[in-house]
Amino acid sequence: MSDPVAKAAVPAGTAARADRRVVLIGVLGALTAMAPLSIDMYLPALPRVASDLSTGAMQAQLTLTACVVGLAVGQAVAGPLSDALGRRRPLLVGLAAYAAASLLCVAAPNVETLITLRVVQGAAGAAGIVIARAVVRDLYDGVAAAKFFSTLMLVNGLAPILAPVIGGQLLRVMPWPGVFGVLTGIGVALFLAVLAGLGETLPPERRETGGLRATVRTFRALATDRSFVGPGLALALAFAAMFTYISGSPFVLQDIYHLSPQAFSIAFGVNSLGIVAAGQVSGWLAGRVALGRLLAAGLAIVAAGGIGLLVAVPAGGGLPAVLPALFLVASGQGLIMPNATALALADRPPQVTGSASALLGLSQFALGGAAGPLAGIAGPRTALPMAVTIAVLSLLAAGAAAITPRRVASAN
Repeated sequence: MSDPVAKAAVPAGTAARADRRVVLIGVLGALTAMAPLSIDMYLPALPRVASDLSTGAMQAQLTLTACVVGLAVGQAVAGPLSDALGRRRPLLVGLAAYAAASLLCVAAPNVETLITLRVVQGAAGAAGIVIARAVVRDLYDGVAAAKFFSTLMLVNGLAPILAPVIGGQLLRVMPWPGVFGVLTGIGVALFLAVLAGLGETLPPERRETGGLRATVRTFRALATDRSFVGPGLALALAFAAMFTYISGSPFVLQDIYHLSPQAFSIAFGVNSLGIVAAGQVSGWLAGRVALGRLLAAGLAIVAAGGIGLLVAVPAGGGLPAVLPALFLVASGQGLIMPNATALALADRPPQVTGSASALLGLSQFALGGAAGPLAGIAGPRTALPMAVTIAVLSLLAAGAAAITPRRVASAN
């Protein structure tokens, strides 16, 4: 692939290319962090939301699921639009709508309204996630893409580390709607960053012109392509296990194991640090080790965490057993995400990259949204549903990776 510096039309020279790369990493990393920013900062507030809005734990968790549903549907729309209209315009519209929806969440009078607004917020924020992946694929392919996705995890990995910590601290000085005020500011900042720092990476001559019919054909072709389905389904199932942890852990760790919101945010941040560390290991090994092997290693780590959790919870192991298992479930994602994404998007022509990225995101967030509420299905007094769901999903993810053709999985 050609150098992204040339596409950006910056002055020649090593320093200029390095500066442009730093800007590109910063902007794209922040965009790919839209999901953890929208979800994780809000996590410590879930028990208070349930109390303040006079609703139950499962209804409060539905405000998370609503955001995930929006993220899924929004990617299915924004990805194909970016193939047809270019990356920049749909991205700016999505970020403006995200800021507006976040502001409206501040004044939500009941849980039903909040659920509705969270769908809109997620759908708007989805543009950042799906288009950022498409931009990377516009500029890089194969191992280079895997390395760049791993580099992005340095940036977007900070979001799940800092977001719950910030959320926990915000709750000490303001009610939970203040979290959405902060998200409004983040949306505005990202809009301005894209406006100033991200040029168009898909010129008109490389765009898809077939409309909805072409998008449907592309989705159908991808859904029957083992080189896409294998890593894509493994990524989606592993993400669903991760989202079950995200959705269930505020109640499990605070209500069952009695962590304060601040202690919970620290525990959550440590697990997120594991994702960042694994992502950097992945970037270092890419090109030395086949991408399929790195993906398999991440899936094995997540499966080990799921099985450990399933053993620890019914045995009454307490936090010393539960926290390490959750750390494995989280940290394995740092190996899964960059390599599964790079494998699934490898060798896709530019005019369908947005659609392929959208289908990846749609499957991730659709499965995550369906799995998340299962963590609270038996109420706030037991962690067993969360443990069972994570274990089953992690094992299914490991099995799904086997669909990938050997020639694709052995790429390095």
